[in-house]
Order: sequence, then C-alpha cells, then structure tokens
Amino acid sequence: MKNKIAFKLTVYFSAALIMFAIIIGIIFVSLFKNNAVNLHKTEMENRALTIADTISELTEGSGLNFDGMRGKMGMNGMMTMRGGIGTYLRNIDDIAMSDAWVVDEDLNLLTTGTMAHMNYSYADLPEDADSVVREVFNGVTTFSEGFSDLLDSPTITVGTPIKSGNEIIGALLLHSPVKGIDEGVKEGYKILVLSILVSLVLSIILSTVLAVTFVKPLKNMKDIAFKLAQGQYSARTEVNQNDEIGELANTLDWLSHKLYLASLESENLQKQRQEFISNISHELRTPVTVIRGSLEALCDGIIKDPEKISEYYMQMLSESKGLERLVNDLLELSRLQNTDFKIETENVNIFDILEDVVRSASKIAQSKNIKIEYVHDTNLLIINGDYGRLRQMFMVVVDNAIKFSKENETVSINISKQKVIIKDTGIGISKENLPHIFDRYFKDESDNNKTGTGLGLTIAKQIALRHGINLTAASEQNKGTSFIFDLSDVK
Repeated sequence: MKNKIAFKLTVYFSAALIMFAIIIGIIFVSLFKNNAVNLHKTEMENRALTIADTISELTEGSGLNFDGMRGKMGMNGMMTMRGGIGTYLRNIDDIAMSDAWVVDEDLNLLTTGTMAHMNYSYADLPEDADSVVREVFNGVTTFSEGFSDLLDSPTITVGTPIKSGNEIIGALLLHSPVKGIDEGVKEGYKILVLSILVSLVLSIILSTVLAVTFVKPLKNMKDIAFKLAQGQYSARTEVNQNDEIGELANTLDWLSHKLYLASLESENLQKQRQEFISNISHELRTPVTVIRGSLEALCDGIIKDPEKISEYYMQMLSESKGLERLVNDLLELSRLQNTDFKIETENVNIFDILEDVVRSASKIAQSKNIKIEYVHDTNLLIINGDYGRLRQMFMVVVDNAIKFSKENETVSINISKQKVIIKDTGIGISKENLPHIFDRYFKDESDNNKTGTGLGLTIAKQIALRHGINLTAASEQNKGTSFIFDLSDVK
C-alpha cells in the first residue's frame, strides 16, 4: 500500500480489533466455562439430593440401615440385597445418569452397578476422598475434582449425605465427566476464532475504504498546495465535506483566493511602479537636460546677448524648482509612510486652515479665472493635528481641482457636520481609475496632468491616515469630482 496514512489506519484499526477480540475472547471463554461448570454442578447437586432422599426413604421403608448391610456384601465387596432398595441401588447409575457410589464413613463402597466389576481399596481412593466423605458426614453437600485420575477422565464429583431420620447413614457420590463441557468450550473457541477472522477481513476492507476516503481529499489538498507554490493561484480543492477536512479545504481555497487577489494587486503595483519610474525618469531627465544644455551654452560663450543670458538663467531656475519639488514630494511620502516618523500635533481650527488654503489657491486659480467658493456653517472646528501637514493635504486636493477644471469654472469648499467637501466641475475620473487615485505610483495620463508626479494624492491620503481622517472620493466623468474629508473619528 503506497499511501502511508491509509496503511497506518488499516494497521491501527485491525490491531485494535484483534486486541479487542482477544480480550473479549478471554472474558467470554472464562465466563462461558465457569457458567457451564456452575450449571452442571447445580444440576448434579439437584440429582444427588433427589437420589439421596429416595435412598433414605427406601431404607426407612425396608427397616434396613447401611451398618447392618455390611454383612450382606458379596464376594466382590459390593452390597447385595433384594427388594426395592436393592433394585434401586443396582440401577442407580442409570437413575443418576452418571457414575454413582454409596460409601460409608470408612470409605467402604456399598453400591453395585457399572462399578461392581472393579475392586477398590482404601489406597486406590484419591487424597481428598477422606475430606469429601468427612464433609458429607458432617451434613454438607460438597464438590471435588480429585476423582479424575481414578476414573481416567476429568470428572466433577458431588457428595451429599444419605439420612435415616436425623442420622447420616451414608454418602452418595455422583461422578460426572466434564468432557462435554470441554468440548463445548472448544466449540466456543472455534466459533470465536472464526468470528475474529471474519471480523478481521471485514475490518481490513472497511478500514481500507475508510483510509482511501480519508486520504483522497488530503492528497487533493497536497496537489493544490503544490500548485499554489508554483503560482497557480486559481486552483481549487473542490472538496465539500462537513468536517475538519472540509474546513481545512475551505481554508486552503480561501488562501488560494487571497493569493490570487494578492497576485493581481502585485501585478498592478508592479505596473504602476514601472510607470512611476518611467514618469520620474522623464521628469528628472527633462530638467537635467535643459539645465545642462543651458550651462554648456553659457560656458562655451555661445550666448552673449544679456537678455538671452538672463532668459537662460531663468529657465535653469525654473527647472531647478521643478526638480526640488519632485525630490521634496518623494521625501515627503517616504517620511509619512514611516511609522516611526512623528508629526507635531496641537489643537488647530480647520476653519483657519481652509481660509489659508483659499488665499493661496486663489492666486493659482487666477490664471484660469476659476472662482473658489468657500461655504461653512461654523467658524470653529477644532481637532488635534499638525497645521502644516493639514494645510498641505487640503492644498493638494484644491490644486488638483483647479488643475482639472476648465476656465471660468468654480471650485467649492464646504464645511458641514464635521465633514469637509472639496468639489470641482472638471473632467472627472473614470470608474477604472477611481479606485487607484491614492495609490503610490498612479498618475492620470490626461493632458491636464502632464507636469504631475502622481504623488500628490498619495501624500494627502497618508496625511489623512496619520490624523485619523477618512478621505474618500466620488467622481463622474465630464461632471466633476468630490473629495470628502470625514473628521468625525478624529480624536
């Protein structure tokens, strides 16, 4: 059997059955033999008492007693007499259905019958014959197995007193071989052994079926685990059982599903990372190229016109600022995502922060003639936070709203019931892109976002998380986007 678990289950199950059968067999044989012997003794005792009572009655009716009968012994040492008691004693073996002796207190054999042809002396009698007869003459019915050697077969002997009135005049000994009992026990052994063999065969068959049934889903799960290790995350166990194995299979399927989702997320993250690196490379290469080209032109003396030289300097300054902004964004995101980086918190008023943001954003919005509408139902919304970081968070969203809005549109900022909603009527965000706008490497490739690094909203999200603010977005293409800052859970 190749399967180790199946083999072990079969061996354990069969061994348990064999041990159980042996224990039950020993108990059964012991109880069976003892019960059979006890029944046999009870039956012999009842026969002995009945025969003894009959002999007592016949002796009283004949006016004879065993002391006066010894003079009537024949040549073979057995008692010879006529009349009812004589006939009864001559046929006592047939009546008792076993070998019956009548002995006196001196162990003289008084009966005739099947034993009449045998002469026994005192020396021939077993060692415990004395004690048996003594107990009988003391009025006790007793049992013995000491006559077995004398009778050449295993024998149970029952001794009971024969009385004449209140006087014990003799002892009746019934000898019954236990051959039948032994044969019955042997038959019981045979039946038990046969039953054990049949049970063992059935147990092997059943345990094999059970083992195969038990092992099959485990083997299936092993194959699935191997497939998962190879990256086949769509594999499923297809095991439907309402037990611990079924629970294990369901857990493995759940793990497979989670790994599948993680693989999709990893692929998406890798794609975004590549896009981010490509964008950052482009963002870095362009200003570096412009600055290098301008410096080479100035160093080589190609440009001599003061106005042109001033224009070159301004261009290099602008490109340097762009590089600084990109580097700062990268460093800012790295700091915010570091759990060991602590922000400085104090009691700040969100109303004051938003007024500051509106003043700064209004200057940016002038170039597109965009109006910033600030609506609030309170002048006081105090939370514990970092003023500069919170201003940066709101500024990123407002700046994006202005960037993606058309000219002469309106960007609204609304404070109501511990929520800040910044809404624009710009181009909106597609359903495919909306779940990813806060991802680290995501960037919308529209014409309005050519100069973006794709880090602004990621930074805003990290600031919100560090303050316990729930930042979400809702959008519809060509109708605008809303960013909702829920401050209800901020401590």
